[in-house]
Amino acid sequence: MDVIEIARYFGALTLVLGLVGLAWVAARKYGLPGMVSPSGARRLAVVETLMLDARHKLYLIRRDGTEHLIVLGPHGAAAIEAAAAPAPVAPTLQQEPAS
Repeated sequence: MDVIEIARYFGALTLVLGLVGLAWVAARKYGLPGMVSPSGARRLAVVETLMLDARHKLYLIRRDGTEHLIVLGPHGAAAIEAAAAPAPVAPTLQQEPAS
């Protein structure tokens, strides 16, 4: 094996890895149906979690502006409260600028 063949192999490896990276960036930006969603369009978020005991966990999940309270255990999941209105955000006090 001479130096030209080794350089050709490393060049081909670099090209393939660059194309894979480019495909990954395109998939993150534009999304693939059923596989990757665009990073800016999230409809689902876990607001808060709470451990009830060693086997049960409570989740507060927000979907499209409504919150759902779900408990997960070893035998599955159960919705405790569905389609609850989110808690109002308390207004913050703004200090007046000193003159």
